[in-house]
Amino acid sequence: MPTRRHGLFGVTTALGLACGGMVLADQPLSAIDWLSQSLVSNSTGGALGEPPVSAYGVQTDTVTVQPLQADSVDGLGILPPAVTGLPRNLWGTDSVADIATLLSQDNGQDLPALQSELLTLLLANSEPPQGSLIGETLFLARVDKLLAIGALDQARALLDTAGATRSPEIFRRFFDVALLIGDEDHACQALKSAPGLAPALPTRIFCLARAGDFDTAKLTLDTARALQTVSPEEGALLTRFMEPELDDTGITPIMPTPVTPLIFRIYEAIGEPLPDTALPIAFTYADLSENAGWKAQLEAVERLSRMGSVAPNMLLGLYTQQKPAASGGVWDRVAAFQDFDAAVSAKDQSAVEATLPQVWAKMTEAGLEVPFATLYGQDLSHFSLSDDAASLAFQVMLLSPDYESLTQIYAPKDPQQAFLLALARGSLQGVPAPDPLDAAIAAAFVAPVLPQTLQAQLDQGRIGQAILSAMTQMRQGEAGDLRAVTEGLSTLRHLGLEDVARRSALQLVLLKRQL
Repeated sequence: MPTRRHGLFGVTTALGLACGGMVLADQPLSAIDWLSQSLVSNSTGGALGEPPVSAYGVQTDTVTVQPLQADSVDGLGILPPAVTGLPRNLWGTDSVADIATLLSQDNGQDLPALQSELLTLLLANSEPPQGSLIGETLFLARVDKLLAIGALDQARALLDTAGATRSPEIFRRFFDVALLIGDEDHACQALKSAPGLAPALPTRIFCLARAGDFDTAKLTLDTARALQTVSPEEGALLTRFMEPELDDTGITPIMPTPVTPLIFRIYEAIGEPLPDTALPIAFTYADLSENAGWKAQLEAVERLSRMGSVAPNMLLGLYTQQKPAASGGVWDRVAAFQDFDAAVSAKDQSAVEATLPQVWAKMTEAGLEVPFATLYGQDLSHFSLSDDAASLAFQVMLLSPDYESLTQIYAPKDPQQAFLLALARGSLQGVPAPDPLDAAIAAAFVAPVLPQTLQAQLDQGRIGQAILSAMTQMRQGEAGDLRAVTEGLSTLRHLGLEDVARRSALQLVLLKRQL
C-alpha cells in the first residue's frame, strides 16, 4: 500500500496535468512552461467530460471561444512613443514568429541599463509588424517575457490594455498574474463575467471556494467523481483545499513539476506552501505580500531588484521597515543600509564616510549596486567626502540615472577615473583607455563598428529587432568578446539610444562581474 507521501506525489502529478500540462487547441505553445491550464479546450464549453457549464457551475449551451475583436493586439502597449523615444513603426516588416523567438531567448540577468531598455521595448505602444497576420502572438510573447523576468505589475498593465477575457491565452496569463500578485478574487470575477471562457475543474473549484460557495464547489467535485472525470488523488487534494482541517498529518507534499501559479496557491491554502526560491522569479512576487514574513519580503525584493522588475523605492521601503532582529546574510545588509540611510538623512558627513564602505560592500555582495545608486547618487553629490569614501561615492554617482550631471565637477584621481568621467560625458576622443575592455568601449564612441546585419534591419524598419540584437551582442561582450562590446554599443548609439549605451558601458566597467 502506498504511503501518504506517495499518494500526495500522485496528487501533485495529476493536478499538475490538470492545471498546467494541457494546451488550448489551436493556440501557440507558450515559452513559459509553468502557466496554469486555467481553461479547458476552446472548442467546447465544458471541462473534463462534463456537460457544458458556465464559470460557476450553471449549465449553458455549448459555445465556441474566440477573440472578442478581430483586430490585432500585437502593437498594444502602455508607453507611447513620446515616452519611449522609439518610433511607432517599431517592428517593421519582420515576421511575428521571428520576433517572438528573439524575445523567448533566456537572457538571464542583463546589465541593469539593458534590462531597463528591454522593459521599455516590451511595454511600448507601436504598430503591429507590417504584413503580419492579425492576432496576438507578439503580444503574448511580450507578456511572457515580462513574466520570465518577474515584472508582474508591468505584465498586468499590458494585459489590461487588451482586456482580460479577450481570448483564452490572454486570460490564462491574466489569471496566473492575479494569482501571483494576490488578486485572485478579481480574476475569478472576470472569469465569472465571461461564460464563454470555460474554466478547467481546478480553476472552477478554486474560484467557487474563494467566493465562499463551498456547497457548489463540493457538488462540482462530487459530480466529477461520479462521472470519473477526476482521479482519486485529484479529488483528495481538492477536498483538502476546500476543507484543510480534514488533514492533520503534517506531511509536506513533494513539489510537482512544473509548479503552476494555481498549484502554488492551492498548496499555500492548505497550509503547506511550496518554497519559491527554487521556482521561476515570477513566483517570488508572492512573497512581497504583507502575509509573508519580513525576511521573505526582503529576499523577494532583492531578487526582483536585481532583475530591475521593481522600483528601487520598494527596496528602500522594505530595508527601512523595522530593525533587524538577527545577524548574518540579509540582516547584515539591512543593518548596513539603515546605518547609511540614517547618516544621509542626518546630513552627517563623518557618519556617511564611515558607513558608505560597509553598505557598498553589502550592496555589491547582493548585486544591488544600481538600485542603491539610483536611491543615493543625488544625495552623495552634496557631500565633500575624502579618501576611499570619495572614490566610492564617485562610483555610486556614475551608476545613478544622473551620472553625467552629478560628476561634472569631479576631479579624476587616476587614468581609470579620467576614462570613466569622459565616458559619462560621451567624449572619449584622445582619452587613454587603461585596459582592453575600456579600449573596446572607447571604439564605439570614437570609431563605431556596426555589425553587417544592422543595415538590413534598418532598411526594413526593424528597430525593435536591432535593439534586441544589440543586447545579445552586449551579453557576448560580458562573456569576453570585446568586438561584440564595440558592435553592441555602436548599434545602440546608431539607433539614438545614447543614454542606454553610456549607462551600459559604465556598468560593464564598474560592476565587473558576469551578470
